[in-house]
Amino acid sequence: MAAAVLRSLPLILLFLSLTAPPAAAAAALSTAPAPAKNATIDSATLSLADLTLLGDSFLRNGSVGLTRDTGVPSSSAGSVLCTQPVALRGPTNATAAASFAARFSFVIDNPNAGAAGGDGIAFFVSPSRAALGATGGYLGLFNSSVSGSTASRNGSAGTGAIVAVEFDTTANPEFADPSDNHVGLDLGSPVSVATADLAASGIDLKSGNLTTAWIDYRGADRRLEVFLSYEPAAKPKRPVLSAAVDLSPYLKSAMYVGFSASTEGSTQQHTIKEWTFQTFGVPSTTANASSSSFESNATSNSSEQAVPVSAAPRKRVGLALGILGPVALAVAFVFFAWVSIRKLVELSAARNDGAFSPELLKGPRKFSYKELSAATRGFHASRVVGKGAFGTVYKAAMPGATAATAATYAVKRSTQAHQSRSEFVAELSVIACLRHKNLVQLEGWCDEKGELLLVYEYMPNGSLDRALYGDPCTLTWPQRYAVAAGIASVLSYLHQECEQRVIHRDIKTSNILLDANLSPRLGDFGLARLMDHNKSPVSTLTAGTMGYLAPEYLQSGKATEQTDVFSYGVVVLEVCCGRRPIDKDDASGKNVNLVDWVWRLHGEDRLIEAADARLAGEFDRDEMLRLLLVGLSCANPNCEERPAMMRVVQILNREAEPAPVPRKKPLLVFSSSASMKLQEIAFSCGDDVRGGYSVAKPTSPRSDGGDIER
Repeated sequence: MAAAVLRSLPLILLFLSLTAPPAAAAAALSTAPAPAKNATIDSATLSLADLTLLGDSFLRNGSVGLTRDTGVPSSSAGSVLCTQPVALRGPTNATAAASFAARFSFVIDNPNAGAAGGDGIAFFVSPSRAALGATGGYLGLFNSSVSGSTASRNGSAGTGAIVAVEFDTTANPEFADPSDNHVGLDLGSPVSVATADLAASGIDLKSGNLTTAWIDYRGADRRLEVFLSYEPAAKPKRPVLSAAVDLSPYLKSAMYVGFSASTEGSTQQHTIKEWTFQTFGVPSTTANASSSSFESNATSNSSEQAVPVSAAPRKRVGLALGILGPVALAVAFVFFAWVSIRKLVELSAARNDGAFSPELLKGPRKFSYKELSAATRGFHASRVVGKGAFGTVYKAAMPGATAATAATYAVKRSTQAHQSRSEFVAELSVIACLRHKNLVQLEGWCDEKGELLLVYEYMPNGSLDRALYGDPCTLTWPQRYAVAAGIASVLSYLHQECEQRVIHRDIKTSNILLDANLSPRLGDFGLARLMDHNKSPVSTLTAGTMGYLAPEYLQSGKATEQTDVFSYGVVVLEVCCGRRPIDKDDASGKNVNLVDWVWRLHGEDRLIEAADARLAGEFDRDEMLRLLLVGLSCANPNCEERPAMMRVVQILNREAEPAPVPRKKPLLVFSSSASMKLQEIAFSCGDDVRGGYSVAKPTSPRSDGGDIER
């Protein structure tokens, strides 16, 4: 292969010399600045990593809540911004500013009829992501030190660069508000430069109805218009506010788009349902460069002498040869490159297979794609036994010479295409060597046809989630205790007995499978991370399932053994109580956090009442109390107070006494002023995330919405 490449070197050089651009053109291309691009943002396509939540803002059911959901008058302020800025000027901060259009639907609701409203909601663009201001009429956007007389209106410093359109529900005399139902344009100050009373438009911002707003700014006309309607799909023909204003002094080259709201002594709730934002005509410095380039080309072309008519045919032949010659060489080069690359791929595949086998020969084997496809009937939907964010699991029936030699496997068709082969080999090689009676054993793999397929032993009794919450529940108390002890044993093995620590990061009932004897098996290492025992945890992409995530993991993104211990504690409480991490209370109709509920019973010296009523009292009282105390100690918000899994194993084997559990649940307080950015959290619809602390709402027969009772 090396000799062939050397032999083709002259052809390659000739092809490059014929196809290479002139030096001047190449230099011009290399020095051309990157043009600023128009931006399009749609809330339906954003992930949690794309948003920054400040203050009291939170996510719920795909909507953004900006103020606290309380039943008593209070003061609250919150805002949400896009994590990445958008360009509203050219790369050199050109004088002209871009046009933009925003559309969003919102609800301003007051659960206490007749109570005082306030204070409103605002759409804004800001040069900073730290856009959280005072409550009340400052709309959670401006600081209380900013007033109409002191606000900078040239956009050069401070909050002077904030451009906001307010939808105000309180008449503040100090800000010259026209009414308690108006729209205003704010430039660096809560005192609006233009306002419009909505009385004549038939729109009541405090009605609790879904209201859709359109905000259009045309840079060429220097005009901003605001439209409002109760019909999301019908944009009105006439704006409720039209202001002649030049936003150039306020729109910087990089601005952050967001929403804010505030209350002061009221129970008003502000929610953004959906929104889009677009920019148009972002100025670019490459336009002038391109035009000057075209002008110079035109000048040089015009200076060339005209070709005599009699020489035209000869010129055409020469031109044809000049074009076809390089094209033929290019085709030959492409063909040679294709053959060479194919050979290199074959050699690389053989080399990779050689690297695979020695590490995995002792256990898992390589399956062919053909046999796995046949065993799953072409990965037919009828063979699906499980599905998650990281792959779909199929039941595979492998034929044998006799019924005794036939085998049944579970084949996971991974969707982690972003993971490189080298990382996959390194991780799979370690996981393949794990041996524990409470682990789902990896039987083999397949990496043909651009897919990654993992083959596991088949668990006929499904998941612990299905057994625990099925109707009827099939697990007795001894079986439940054995499940808790088995998972504790395998976590102790992963954390402390392996050559490299394995942090699972997704301990939950649906990832705990039951074999034919109802013994627990821990599976799904799609989120697992390997770590040397002598190394500290590093910040990684936050991943897992809401309701099982430790609070410090949400705050820092650092996965440790303690984050697995917290998830295990939640699972233990589920096993004892037969309730999901977030479940609806039949009496009050509110969602109850399982850890808080059990801790409250512990504080009232009624811990035994947390036992699953479906057990009908058929359990060992001492074992139940022991397991409940283990669950609470593992789910302690303070990670330093959680026991190691080896200690948990000793407690469940009655080799040690449970650690003392305080009667009152310890509190973990995060700063509400710090921005919260959770990266790539795998969570289901209905999760709430509040400024650094999350509350999950998993799907369950008795949990379908509502508030979290804490």
